[in-house]
Amino acid sequence: MRRLTPTKNPDLLIGAVTGDDAAVWRLDDDRALVVTADFITPVVDDPRTWGQVAAVNAVSDVYAMGGKPLLALNLVGWNSAELSTDLLAEVLLGAQDIAEQAGFVIAGGHTVDDPEPKFGLAVVGQAHPEQLLTNAGFHAGQKLLLSKPLGVGVITTAIKSGAAPEEVMKEAMESMVLLNDKASEIALKSGATGATDVTGFGLLGHLGRALEESGVGAQIHTENVLFLPETHKLAEEGFIPGGSQRNLEWLSDRLDVGECTEIEVLLLADAQTSGGLLFGVDENKASDALDELTASGHSASIIGSVIDGDGEIILK
Repeated sequence: MRRLTPTKNPDLLIGAVTGDDAAVWRLDDDRALVVTADFITPVVDDPRTWGQVAAVNAVSDVYAMGGKPLLALNLVGWNSAELSTDLLAEVLLGAQDIAEQAGFVIAGGHTVDDPEPKFGLAVVGQAHPEQLLTNAGFHAGQKLLLSKPLGVGVITTAIKSGAAPEEVMKEAMESMVLLNDKASEIALKSGATGATDVTGFGLLGHLGRALEESGVGAQIHTENVLFLPETHKLAEEGFIPGGSQRNLEWLSDRLDVGECTEIEVLLLADAQTSGGLLFGVDENKASDALDELTASGHSASIIGSVIDGDGEIILK
C-alpha cells in the first residue's frame, strides 16, 4: 500500500491518510459529501437481522464523521449455488428496514458470486465542512465518551459455536442494530471535533489511531468501560476473535496495561461489529452529554480522558 500516492486536492477534506471512517469531499462552503463503503460476513443465522446489522455498521461511518446519510447502494457477495434468492431478499429487506429508520434511500447495488456470503453498503452522506468529526480532532483535557458497551466480537464468536445464551444473543443484536445517529448529534451538540466508531479495530485500535493523528494520548479508566452481559465469562472460555489479538499487536509499543489482566486488555481490543461512537468533549460538557446519551437509549459511559502525549494509551 506504500506505493499508492495519496490524492491531493483542496476539496478532498478527508482522505485515506488519516485512517478516518469515511472520505469527505467539499462541494461548497456549506456542504460536503461523506462517502464510505463497508460489508461484513454473517454474524447471525437470521438473514434479515444480518442485513440490519450490516446496514447499521456501514452507515455508522457517516455518523462518525458528523454527517447524515442520503443514499446507499447494496454490496452483495452471494453463493448462488448453495443459497436461495429468498434468503438474499431477507438480507436486503433488513437493510431496507434500517434505511427507512435512518431516513436514507437504497437505490440499487451490485452482486457478485462468492463462496462466502458478504453484505454491506456503499453510502453517501452530507455534512457541513466546518462541523466534521475526525480522527485528528481530539484535544488534551477532553473526556472520552463511548456510546455502546463492548463485547460484540466475543459474543458473535460464541454464537458461531452455539455457546452464547439466548438472552446474551438478544442484547448483542439490540446493540448492533442501534444506529449511531443520536450519538453523532449529541457529540456535535456538545462541541466534539474528534470521533470514531468502534468496529473491527476494537476500542484500543480505533482510539490509538485517533490519538496518533491528533498528537495526544489517553488515560482509560477500565472500570468505567461497559460490556455486554457475560462477555468476560465467554472470553475466559476462549471465545475471542482472532482480530482482537492483532489489534493489540499493532498497538503494543504505545500501550501501558498497568495492572490489567491479559483477558481485560484483550476485551478492550475486542473486534466489534457495529459498535458505538467514541468521542471527546470538554470536561464541563461531559456529564450533560452522557445524560443525553442515556436518555436516548444508549448504554454509554465516560471511559477516560485525553492527555498530552504522542498516541500512547494508559490503562488504569
